[in-house]
Amino acid sequence: MKPFGNADLLRTRAAIVKVLAFASVAFVFFYLGKHWSESDGYGQLVFFSSSSSSAAARQRPPSVALSPNSNQSFDLSSLVPRNQTLALTPPPQEGTAASPPPPPPPPPPPPPPAIARFGIVDENGTMTDDFEVGEFDPEFVDEGTSNATEIEGTGGEKIGARVRVRKYKLCPESMREYIPCLDNAEAIKRLNSTERGERFERHCPEKGKGLSCLVPPPAGYRPPIPWPKSRDEVWYYNVPHPRLVDDKGGQNWISKEKDKFKFPGGGTQFIHGADKYLDQISQMVPDIAFGRHTRVALDVGCGVASFGAYLMSQNVITLSIAPKDVHENQIQFALERGVPAMAAAFATRRLLYPSQAFDMIHCSRCRINWTRDDGILLLEVNRMLRAGGYFAWSAQPVYKHEAILEEQWEEMLNLTTSLCWELVKREGQIAIWQKPLNNSCYLSREPGTIPPLCEPEDDPDNVWYVDLKACITRLPENGYGANVTAWPARLQTPPDRLQSIQIDAYISRKELFKAESKYWDDIIASYVRALHWKKYKMRNVLDMRAGFGGFAAALIAQQLDCWVLNVVPVSGPNTLPVIYDRGLIGVMHDWCEPFDTYPRTYDLLHAASLFSVEKKRCNTSTIMLEMDRILRPGGRVYIRDSLSVMDELQEIAKAMGWQVALRDTAEGPHASYRILTCDKHRLHA
Repeated sequence: MKPFGNADLLRTRAAIVKVLAFASVAFVFFYLGKHWSESDGYGQLVFFSSSSSSAAARQRPPSVALSPNSNQSFDLSSLVPRNQTLALTPPPQEGTAASPPPPPPPPPPPPPPAIARFGIVDENGTMTDDFEVGEFDPEFVDEGTSNATEIEGTGGEKIGARVRVRKYKLCPESMREYIPCLDNAEAIKRLNSTERGERFERHCPEKGKGLSCLVPPPAGYRPPIPWPKSRDEVWYYNVPHPRLVDDKGGQNWISKEKDKFKFPGGGTQFIHGADKYLDQISQMVPDIAFGRHTRVALDVGCGVASFGAYLMSQNVITLSIAPKDVHENQIQFALERGVPAMAAAFATRRLLYPSQAFDMIHCSRCRINWTRDDGILLLEVNRMLRAGGYFAWSAQPVYKHEAILEEQWEEMLNLTTSLCWELVKREGQIAIWQKPLNNSCYLSREPGTIPPLCEPEDDPDNVWYVDLKACITRLPENGYGANVTAWPARLQTPPDRLQSIQIDAYISRKELFKAESKYWDDIIASYVRALHWKKYKMRNVLDMRAGFGGFAAALIAQQLDCWVLNVVPVSGPNTLPVIYDRGLIGVMHDWCEPFDTYPRTYDLLHAASLFSVEKKRCNTSTIMLEMDRILRPGGRVYIRDSLSVMDELQEIAKAMGWQVALRDTAEGPHASYRILTCDKHRLHA
């Protein structure tokens, strides 16, 4: 082996020094690079693994090690001059062809399909979204207010989310005929005057002094005699007041035989019977056409309501009204007979019925001075009488020739002439006038004629605690209310006045009307089928929140032999004109106050979505106690409402002694609505 020489040794040392120097430089750059990458403002380096020649390395796929700061963003503005734009591609050099421009970006993806809009089915059966919706009213937003019930004198208490109500006590026997707003002796004593009948109007108890007990029935009370037999007789002990027998027995109103009152069908002006009296009216004016043109009538000062009772057989529904005066139980007799009736008086306020409500208004010895105060009471009749409708007056001034009576007749004739009424017929004891169809006669009167026309802004359908006005109610220029269809077609025909109701819809009103009718037709059909409604002995029915009257119309369609008083609450839209145009009857009412009828009036009370609406305004127990007062022993209650109010209603109903059952609607057990059915049994002290 050849030994190393000096030159070789030097060359070897130089190579080692170069290797060490290169390694040192590499280490310094690695250290500086790592140091800078960890300092603020600079991202860490990204290292790529190179392929190795080893077999193990070849078997591993290439990998990329990402910096831990790869998901962070950094501000590079400090590294780039403000006026300098970074070039992503180098500019083309001279002598070389410019590269073609980049292709345009791909078009944006198509927009998602438009969301389908659901409108209202118009009268031709096509979908339309051309309808108007009312403005948002924050007062009607449900903010989850509590549903607590305050029980006065009964010890009601709320436990958790449920309301527990102690059992209600019976009222004293002296309250068995109690009508809270008509028997308020304290308020009547404070009246400044009673000469115009103010004492017969509503004077409701103050808050905290309302009914807090259960009104008892009279001793010996029995289930009412069913209709139509009840037209002619009722149980004596159900209305144990023989005074009318003494006062009116000679006029063929009423008589007493053993344990029953009998009703021969007579009246002060038709002692030979209401049927013959009605025949005379039909012969005098054949165009009255009971049961076709004349469907809805008002009998003022009705006595025991034989006029309305006998019109039932001619498909005429008559609302009989009278004040609670010296003949204080005449309305109670009418209701016990199964005839529609209410306690009401012509005094100083408008009656609670809309304009153009009645096809005929009848007064037979009703003891009302129609000409007093410039005829303000007859002007109220004119407001409620339908355009083209008839007013029948049977009284002594019509047929007697005494000087004072002839003077009264002349006053009546002058007043009706100023109202543009036409005296159609005067025969025997009856005079019949007809109201004009439009305003042409009113506008052609001499200037300054009394009574004047009401101001155009006067709303003739605004009746809740509204004073009478000594002016002639204008008829709508478009003829609304005058052109109703003949009965029975008018029951299902959307009337013209549907367009004048203040509701949040415009062109969809007819569809809403038809939808409500269909809704109640289906429900009542299911009640008849599943709950055997035709087996119930129900005659007098109250719908506490009637809408367009679809519930009452469905009962007629199912041929249930009953009548319905449709209540339109003041808290909602006034649909009374539509109800009357359909050939039904109804009244305006505020359920925060008692109702103007006698105890034990109704066989069935129906309340759909009433309590969930009124719970913010009214005390729930106040409404329920009023329902118990006007419901007959053995009567039924159907409450169709939100599940949120059912617990409280059940507790109050049980505290009143009702038998309750909570049922699912047709939508099933997961629906937000339930049906609470209640039966009232007779309570004993």
